[in-house]
Amino acid sequence: MSAVLRKPKTFKLRSLHSEKKFGVAGRSCEEVLRKGCQRLQLPVPGSRLCLYEDGTELTGDYFWSAPDNSELVLLTAGQTWQGFVSDISRFLSVFQEPHAGVIQAARQLLWDERAPLRQKLLADLLGTVSENIAAETRAEDPPWFEGLESRFRSKSGYLRYSCESRIRSYLREVTSGASLVGAEAREEYLRLVGSMQQKLQAAQYNSSYFDRGAKAGRRLCTPEGWFSCQGPFDVDDCTSRHSINPYSNRESRVLFSTWNLDHVIEKKRAVVPTLAAAVHDAEGREVDWEYFYRLLFTLENLKLVHIACHKKTTHKLHCDPSRVYCTPAAPRRKRHARQCL
Repeated sequence: MSAVLRKPKTFKLRSLHSEKKFGVAGRSCEEVLRKGCQRLQLPVPGSRLCLYEDGTELTGDYFWSAPDNSELVLLTAGQTWQGFVSDISRFLSVFQEPHAGVIQAARQLLWDERAPLRQKLLADLLGTVSENIAAETRAEDPPWFEGLESRFRSKSGYLRYSCESRIRSYLREVTSGASLVGAEAREEYLRLVGSMQQKLQAAQYNSSYFDRGAKAGRRLCTPEGWFSCQGPFDVDDCTSRHSINPYSNRESRVLFSTWNLDHVIEKKRAVVPTLAAAVHDAEGREVDWEYFYRLLFTLENLKLVHIACHKKTTHKLHCDPSRVYCTPAAPRRKRHARQCL
């Protein structure tokens, strides 16, 4: 069916960063763009249309496939749009100094919004935008510390303790793995675990992973304290875009305790049994305990995941057999004395 005979498609259109939307209909991308530019008094040359949802540019090929009443953003030359998260980013940029105007704008967006995912994002935003995120000490934000022992005087201090507690629990599980080896190999197993413990103590049990004040390569959050879910063990990212800031309020602090540091190669099913077997079958070879240390206690094998992304199924992943034992150092070749002719 030709475009001339088809019923015009209707869209909701707005300009970049504008909350006002208006309806526009047309039988082609060019017609909708022309009408939109006319209504918004913008130049047609260099302008284009993008889906509000994900930033996809509306072209002639996609025009008739787009759902009716799709929301569009009209961009002029040099402007960009990355989807509705761009709206969220605008509010995040003022989290350090939230003001009534920003909160009111977010509430207006939420009031007009009907898509469930965007409703959730905007609701989460409103739940945190007015919180005292920048506050760090007990004196600056007393409600955040409700229910915690008086020894915790800063948010970062408590969250370091929280991370350390998790890592210590992993160490206890590894230590209990000594029961998997015979009595003759148990001493060697515990010696290796002792080496791991010494390394953990030197690294303060990797507690910096939850500390927003730590260096970039040593923490899992932004400098403001935002953590993002890294997705289930078998995918590269979180499709639900789970995020949380446990520094924002007491409720978020408590909720963050349900997030998991998940072992991609499973601790109980794979890493600890492989370590025990390596000690038992060593036959004079030196077990590479630092390889197991990285799998058990570092981000080489740990992913921070929202409870909904924490799959309880068997991962069916294994340790690398070629890395279980240390590679013997190659013998040094003797240097022959240079003969003079």
